[in-house]
Formats: sequence, structure tokens, C-alpha cells
Amino acid sequence: MNQKELVHLYWRAGFGAKPSLIADSKKLSKINTVNGLFDASKKIEIIKLDFSDFGDYFNTPYNKLRKNLGETESQKLRQKSQKKVRELNFIWLNKMASSEQVLREKMTLFWANIFVCKDTNILHALKFNNTLRTYALGNFVDFVKAISRSASMLKYLNNNRNFKKKPNENFARELMELFTLGIGNYTESDIKEAARAFTGWSFKPNGDYVLRVSKHDTDSKTFLDENGNFGGDDIINIITKQRACAKFICSRVYRYFVNPIEDKDHIEELTSVFHKDYNIEQLMRYLFMTDWFYEQKNIGVKIKSPVELMVGMQKVIPSVFKKQNQVIYLQKMMGQILLYPVNVAGWKGDRYWIDSNSLMFRLKLPALVFSNGQISLMSKGEFEDTFKEFYKNKKQRFSVDENDYAYFETHYSNLSFNELSKILVVPLIDIDTNNILEAYQFQNSFQYCIQLMSIPEYQLC
Repeated sequence: MNQKELVHLYWRAGFGAKPSLIADSKKLSKINTVNGLFDASKKIEIIKLDFSDFGDYFNTPYNKLRKNLGETESQKLRQKSQKKVRELNFIWLNKMASSEQVLREKMTLFWANIFVCKDTNILHALKFNNTLRTYALGNFVDFVKAISRSASMLKYLNNNRNFKKKPNENFARELMELFTLGIGNYTESDIKEAARAFTGWSFKPNGDYVLRVSKHDTDSKTFLDENGNFGGDDIINIITKQRACAKFICSRVYRYFVNPIEDKDHIEELTSVFHKDYNIEQLMRYLFMTDWFYEQKNIGVKIKSPVELMVGMQKVIPSVFKKQNQVIYLQKMMGQILLYPVNVAGWKGDRYWIDSNSLMFRLKLPALVFSNGQISLMSKGEFEDTFKEFYKNKKQRFSVDENDYAYFETHYSNLSFNELSKILVVPLIDIDTNNILEAYQFQNSFQYCIQLMSIPEYQLC
């Protein structure tokens, strides 16, 4: 593999790469490099949080808790839980930047925008996030079953209110439309019958799945031309038998990891691989080993999501974002707050990340973060061209400490400006942009790095 292919792979399978990693991988074949990514992600390191100060909050139904503690105290616990969700956001973003399981974390981020969910109960939200992480490279059929049993999803799509005498179709509809099949591969009747199969699926206060037998419909159902006394798992098994399911997921994989513009032949190729046994790891291995994954038309054509942009910056200089409120703030400004999707369909991505306002913010972000820059932000996210004020409290400014600078000096200072640009910027740099870069007199590699991350081409991977 050449350097360009390596950088492409590490951006798509992760969030960029350090020079040392590029140097080591250049000595390896494509198969050994790809194997290295998967080997590093075999271990599953779930996120753990301390809930010792929550008492019985996660073991008691909220109505009972409110009766025992009173409205004021129970509300304080709910607010504490919501605050903890923001902490999870911060921890997850830093995990993406620092974890050795970079492919698993990238896949976790990908699946979070397939199985879209939002929850302010931190225990349930944490379990859901760790379910994404656990099954990210596993068996897709088992994955769907686990997600369908998660407390967060059962709440988010109202399946905890899906009863035999009054079926709620919300989860069944989204299961097929957004998670597995896509529009056009099922009927309204299929939705109704699937909803009956999921009646009674619910959860305990601690988030554990439970089947409310008295509320479950045990009568015969007809779903996708099959008839039987189906439960929820049966519905998922029938769905995944359909080639349309494998194709739907492969098209999402292609648009996210390869190119926003679909290639029907390549998607059919991936579908044939995936439909055999729904092994996610094998699908991704196959993808990263194809020649067409590394074709020029697929390199540097994806707009980085706000999270990818932020994590990629931390790959260059570690521990950039040291304060939780800063992380949330930047995500909000750029339109992607982890754990808070815009709707059940998730973020549209690619071109939808960029408008005139968000692009200007992105371009000025490196100076803001790395150079103790200041910025004045209006209520709607608009801002002045010059950095005059950042928050109103100087303590809220971003900072790069001595250890961060030392890391940069160790890994980057020995690189020429040309070498640095080839590692940090994936697409070809426009000739006019390159002329501007050459016209500046940069004092050191650090200044040049900041400027590289401030050009439009850096927004692409």
C-alpha cells in the first residue's frame, strides 16, 4: 500500500493516523494492514460509569420513586441523570480519539446513526451505547435482536406501550423502514402483523428486558408471506432472510465508508457477501480489501462529520478538548451532538453538514482550539470574521498544554511541510489554496499544521 491509500484507509476505518502509524504500516502489505485494524478491535472495552450516588434510582419505577422521595428530590435525580448523559458524550468522544480499538469505535459511531435512539436515563443510555459497541463487528441478526430488547429503544419507539389489545406500530414501522429493509420492501399489513409480534416487549427499571406475557399477542400472524405464531425474534429472522435487508445495510455501509454516491454493482457485490451469514466483520474486511475501495474517485470525497472532525483533530494533538462543556458546545455549533440525534432518521450527513455558517465555523475552529483563539458567537450561531471573544469567561478558552506540544514535536516536527500535508489532508489541495500556503512564512510545523486544518480540503476525507 502506498501512503495515500493508507491515509484513506485510516480515515475511513478510523479518524486519521499519526505519522508513526503511517510509517509502520508502509512496511506492511494491504492484508496485514487491514488485519491489524481488526486485530486491534477484537477486544471489546465497554464504557463504565460510577452510579454510586444514584441510590435506588435505577431499581425503582419512577412513579414509586416520586412517591417515596417526593417530586422535588426525584426531579433532582432525573436532572442528575441527564447531566450524566452529557458526561457520557464527553467520554465517548475522547474514547474515539484515544482507544486502540479505533475500528470498533468508528463502527459504533456508524451504527448509532442506523439504530437511532435518544434517552435521558443514563443507565439505559449507557447500556444502549455499549450494545452498539459490543455488536459493532459481530452478527447483524443478533445485533438487531439485542437492540430491539434495549430499554432505550423500547422507550424511544414506544414499544413499551405496545399491548395485545392496542398494538403500537411505531417500533415495527421503524424497524423495517430505517433499520433493516427500507421503504418499498414491506406493506402496511406487514407493519401491523409485526407490531402484534412485539406486543408485551418491555423492560425493568434497571433496563433489563422483560416479556409481559399477559400483554403479548399469541395468535397467528402473517408477515412477509409467512404464517405462524410469531414473536419478535421470529419477525427479525424473517426480515433478515430477505436479500433486501442485506442490500439496505450494504448501501448504508457504502455511502458511509466508500462514497456518498452509490455504485450499484459494488453494493450488489457487498450484498452477496453479507447475505450469506450477516457477519459484519467479514463484510468490512471484504470492503477494505477490494481494489475499488482505494480508487481515486473514492478518496477525499466524504465531508467529515463534526464528530469526525473533532476526533481527527485530537489525533493530531491529544487532549485538545479538556472540558465537557466545550465539547458539547462545539458539537452543538456544528450540528451533531452525540447521543442527541435530530430525529429517528438520524443525521443525513455529507453535504448536509455544511452551510455557509457552519463551514466558516469549521475553518476557524483549528485557530480557536490550537492558538487560544477567540470567537464571538451570535444566538443563531452566526459570528464575526475576527475572533474577539470566546464565551465571556477567559477560563473557558481552549488550551494546548506543554505535554500536547511535546507530543506534536515528537511526532511531527521532523516532517517537511509537504510530508505533513500528505498525512493531514486526504484530497488534492487546490492550486490556489496551495499558492496561498506557499506564500505564508510559517515559523514552525505547528503553525503550518493549524493552517492546513483551516483549509476547505481538510473538511474532506
